[in-house]
Amino acid sequence: MKRAQTFIARTCVALAAVLAFGPAYAADADTQTNGDWKISIGPGLYVFPEFPGSSRIKVFPLPVQDISWRDRIFSQGPDVLGVNVLRGENYHAGMSVSFDFQSRSSSDDARLDGLPNVHYGPKLRLFADYTYWAFTGSTAVYQDIGGTGQGLTAMADLYVSAPIGRLLLSAGPGLTWANGAYTRTFFGVSQPESVASGLPQYSTGSGLRDVHFDLAANYTISSHWSANLVAVVGRLRTLRCRQPDYRTQVGCERNGLGRISLLNAIYQPDYIQIRKSLRYRASGACFRNKLRAFSKT
Repeated sequence: MKRAQTFIARTCVALAAVLAFGPAYAADADTQTNGDWKISIGPGLYVFPEFPGSSRIKVFPLPVQDISWRDRIFSQGPDVLGVNVLRGENYHAGMSVSFDFQSRSSSDDARLDGLPNVHYGPKLRLFADYTYWAFTGSTAVYQDIGGTGQGLTAMADLYVSAPIGRLLLSAGPGLTWANGAYTRTFFGVSQPESVASGLPQYSTGSGLRDVHFDLAANYTISSHWSANLVAVVGRLRTLRCRQPDYRTQVGCERNGLGRISLLNAIYQPDYIQIRKSLRYRASGACFRNKLRAFSKT
């Protein structure tokens, strides 16, 4: 058990090193257009754990889009379609349909043999954020709408942003709460599952899922291109995971979690005008939205 914890901790350190010495450039590019539309597209790379608490990672190469109309309707990364119901110079509140990559397969780890697979799918996201000077507070609630059994999670984060030339760094702490449906799906063992897997039966409930630290970075390369990095490092702290045998076999210990949620390059057409800003706005900065969307995984 100690060896497993050590390996997980080293995994987190390795990911943190990537954040510090990789393309960790940040600049909030608050993109303005000559008309009603704002459009940015580019290649992206998503890196995250195979399942919550896993020390192994998955890598998905995916295109990244940041499209909005009048700062009202938007499509940004995993947020397939969203609307800012309330918006102002320093705040946004709204909803979106977000695609979540969080999943688990019995083939991911031998210790999961006999447990049901958990599939990824769409979630309804309700969000709000407010910015004062260089500080942004945000909250978001994610509800499973795809029948994957992932229940409901809620996040709260606080960021501080600092521009350095073409670079803007935004970083800060956050936490995630999960309801009973979520924790039962990923950490519970029902009586039939106990028979199939050989694990002891275990009931769990709602509680604090994790405490994490977010880092977002954007570097403006030229009038057309910018590079973005979004990452999360933290520790799973599921309060109901207290049964030693289950923690050892399934990974419900207070394990480290670390991932690079997004690494991409964004292309902006000629008619897009770039304006750097200290405001770290939910719909005005591509990497800002993705930090909030992916730190839940």
